[in-house]
Amino acid sequence: MKHPSYYKYPAVFVPDGDGWTVTFPDLENCFTSADTVEESIVEAQAVLEDCMYFREVRKDDIPSPTPAEDVAPPAGGFVQIVVAAMAPVRRAWSRKAVKKTLTIPAWMEEELKKRGDVNISFVLQEALKKELDIREPVIL
Repeated sequence: MKHPSYYKYPAVFVPDGDGWTVTFPDLENCFTSADTVEESIVEAQAVLEDCMYFREVRKDDIPSPTPAEDVAPPAGGFVQIVVAAMAPVRRAWSRKAVKKTLTIPAWMEEELKKRGDVNISFVLQEALKKELDIREPVIL
């Protein structure tokens, strides 16, 4: 299944005394907060992008967004559409490094100590790509 290039959901921005809390009525467990309205808008986009990415990966249900005009903010709050542009998010998460334990012979460790210019992770990644005859995925 091909996922869309972006998602648009209404977010509810509510002052909470120390700043602003942001929730997405259509998305359970997708919320954030910040000190200012401006910061909360930026944080809302970031949390929406991550929430939608992980919904895609887990193959969770992706609900249709409620029209913004159908969402009523509480007193002092407001509703704003937040857009999650997914291509950069998918690229970033696909390149996230995971830690692996590596064992090498002691003599090789001694040789590596003599060479400060060798990036072991890079060398291993390149060797694995060659051995497995694979390329990095292109994610749009």
